[in-house]
Amino acid sequence: MVKGSAVASLIVLLWTTSLPAQTIYPIDRAEILAGAQFDFKVEFPGLVDPAKLKVTVNGADHATAFGRSATLIEREDGKEQSALILRDVTLTTPGSIVVDVSDGTRQRSVTWTVYDTGPRKAKNVILFIGDGMSPAHRVAARILSKGIAEGKSRGKLAIDDMPHMALVATAGSDSIITDSANSASAYATGHKSAVNALGVYADRTLSPFDDPRVETITSLARRRLGMAIGIVTNTEIEDATPAAMIAHTRRRAAYDEIVEQFFAARPDVLMGGGSANFLPKSAAGSRRKDETDYIAKFRDAGYQVATTAGELSASAAKPETDKLLGLFATGNMDGALDRKFLRGGGVKKFPEQPDLTEQVQAVLKLLSRKETGFFLMVESGMIDKYAHLLDMERAVFDTIMLDNAVHQTREWARARGEDTLILVLADHNHPNSLVGTVNDDMGTTPNVPLRERVGVYDQAGFPNYPPPDADGYPSRVDVSRRLAIFSASLPDHYETFRPKLDNPNEPTVKAGDDGTFKANDKYKDVPGAVLRPGNLSAMIGASVHSGEDVILTATGPGSDGVRGSMDNTEVFRVMADALGLAARQ
Repeated sequence: MVKGSAVASLIVLLWTTSLPAQTIYPIDRAEILAGAQFDFKVEFPGLVDPAKLKVTVNGADHATAFGRSATLIEREDGKEQSALILRDVTLTTPGSIVVDVSDGTRQRSVTWTVYDTGPRKAKNVILFIGDGMSPAHRVAARILSKGIAEGKSRGKLAIDDMPHMALVATAGSDSIITDSANSASAYATGHKSAVNALGVYADRTLSPFDDPRVETITSLARRRLGMAIGIVTNTEIEDATPAAMIAHTRRRAAYDEIVEQFFAARPDVLMGGGSANFLPKSAAGSRRKDETDYIAKFRDAGYQVATTAGELSASAAKPETDKLLGLFATGNMDGALDRKFLRGGGVKKFPEQPDLTEQVQAVLKLLSRKETGFFLMVESGMIDKYAHLLDMERAVFDTIMLDNAVHQTREWARARGEDTLILVLADHNHPNSLVGTVNDDMGTTPNVPLRERVGVYDQAGFPNYPPPDADGYPSRVDVSRRLAIFSASLPDHYETFRPKLDNPNEPTVKAGDDGTFKANDKYKDVPGAVLRPGNLSAMIGASVHSGEDVILTATGPGSDGVRGSMDNTEVFRVMADALGLAARQ
């Protein structure tokens, strides 16, 4: 027979274990670079009695371990829930860290790993990100830019011809499917985060700007080594991937505030589209909500400002240029297919946009003047935008453009004696597959529906794109036997089986004021088009990301850390180790 006191104890145990536990940031199994700054936070599900609160780090009081006490917020956001916060914590001793938190009723523990680095190996680190670049994009880029005969490629892509390769897992802290914000943040900080979050652990507060921060590699490289910083993209510069290199917010769409954070950080080179959020509200084309002129502020801070390819080249050629802001479109820049061949998209409005290779050439010229070395992130970001729109030709051409930028960078590094770690990878995948070819040349049977002209296995044969030019681009994509790349995540849309030669694809349009989408009737009457019912909600008007591992290739000092199966947070660790960024003992 169980005694009354034992029953009471059992009831208390069952009650306390059923209560929601505290949330601790950094999260369980976080890996933390020795000497890197981070914010420590505990979120309690209810109100906390300070007299009963106990927080220890490896058994010692947190104030002793962290060097100062955290602040207890009795009612966070005015709600019946408490929180504990301590900003800018650093841990310098490598090893396992166990954090125990108890409020007298509930208890939670997390374990962190603090890791060191060896001595510095690389003077510079260059991280190339093909946003949303799937294996299908890489294979298609190889076929179009190198050619293929009897099953064997006539050459290798620069992004593939590297001595070290790994598969990188991309899941975030809240989902197996990531977006560009938290995936790029994992590369930039070594910490997991949630969808839409940049450089923070996404907490429960109302403000998107007070979440627990983790230090980025750009901050570490400058703070610890005095390195120069460059951020280059062909999307809006405020977009998730470039913003993740510097910004701290759980709301990736906060473009105005991200621009403010860019200005506060003052990277040596900042280059892409997105001038609309730099311009004051009253200026033509502006999307800012205030009258602050950030182009003027950057110029007053000593930056050369370039808005065309010619201005970029001229600014980079000046020996006195050491800071550069390049803004070449109000929104995203245009991809290679439109700029070089079709003149679609925004090319008529912004006819002098530089190619990604021109951007990289300029930034290498500027940053290499820095004796302490540099960190550079280069994004071919429109691969992702086009993949969302099921616009495979444009996505593949921008993959070729990325490869050209990597090729010229590798040549630059060889001429310097290989002092630079170069990494190339995607931030996440798209569910695209190269399944065969689309054959428009059916000889004596011209009326065969296009969907029946998709050849697989031996019926696929080989595509008949014209030979590529010196930059690896075929002059036409509307050939009679084209690569068939399809997505596994689809909205309802009209499949035409043909490249879009006027403007980038628009598979859907808004169905009304309810936020739903429908197939775009623009393509309804294209010969051979078929209505393809999607597998996505009507609330989603484009293809979405997928959760497969991405390919990472690397060369240069420190690249031997790239191997096998890795997590996306380990990419940060490879870069940190190459630069010897850990706190010196």
